Formats: sequence, structure tokens, C-alpha cells
Amino acid sequence: MKYAEIKELTTEEIKARIAEEKSNLTKAKFSQAVSALENPLKIKALRKDIARLNTELTQRNNAASNQ
Repeated sequence: MKYAEIKELTTEEIKARIAEEKSNLTKAKFSQAVSALENPLKIKALRKDIARLNTELTQRNNAASNQ
């Protein structure tokens, strides 16, 4: 997910997306443990997406606190 796409989401959508991505990450980790994933870099991409979403959420919370 690109940063520009994340900026277009509402705060509630970001929270929902974080929960969804964490679930996907957990499933990918279990799949990797059982048998090799077709694309092992998927785990890295999921972690980065979660980090981007959390960063945007933190920035919005800080901006709301400062106003």
C-alpha cells in the first residue's frame, strides 16, 4: 500500500486496515512455518504496510492533540 493511498483513508479505515493486515501477517507467518511461502518477501511487505499505517495514525493523533 502506497503512502498516498493511506493518506486518503479515514482514521477508522486505517484502524480497520491495521487489524486486517496484522491478521494477514499472522496467517503468512503460520504458512511459512508449516511450508515455504511462494513469496517469502510477502511477510516483509506486510510488516512495512503495518508500520506505514501506524505512522499515519500516530501523525494524525499528534496533530489532533496539538490543535
